[in-house]
Amino acid sequence: MTRADTIRFRHNQAILVAAIVAFAGTLPLATANWWLLWLLLIPLTVMVWAWRAGTDADSRELRLRALAGQRRIPWEQVAGLTGDPRGRGVVRLDDGEVLLLPAVRADDLPRLVSVTGQELSAGTD
Repeated sequence: MTRADTIRFRHNQAILVAAIVAFAGTLPLATANWWLLWLLLIPLTVMVWAWRAGTDADSRELRLRALAGQRRIPWEQVAGLTGDPRGRGVVRLDDGEVLLLPAVRADDLPRLVSVTGQELSAGTD
């Protein structure tokens, strides 16, 4: 698969900008004493999460990406896509497991289904 065949859902990039601002604001405090340097890890962690976390999909699989690691789910294991009461995208697997799709809203599900080239049930509960 090429990059053009993959659809990506990411969180709003304003989170990344806020983390950069928080890093800049924490820098004077963290450099005042060596034992305060650990404070820089908080905005750095948020930066990495905002850049990395989300959902990728292509015609073969879903990839649910988190701060560290990812989970690959072949479309053959997907029983359906739906939205939860808060408007987030949810995938139901054929073994009964229900997973939240990071950065996917219920309104994004038709776009997600369109990349598969398969017939999947998409709706809201």
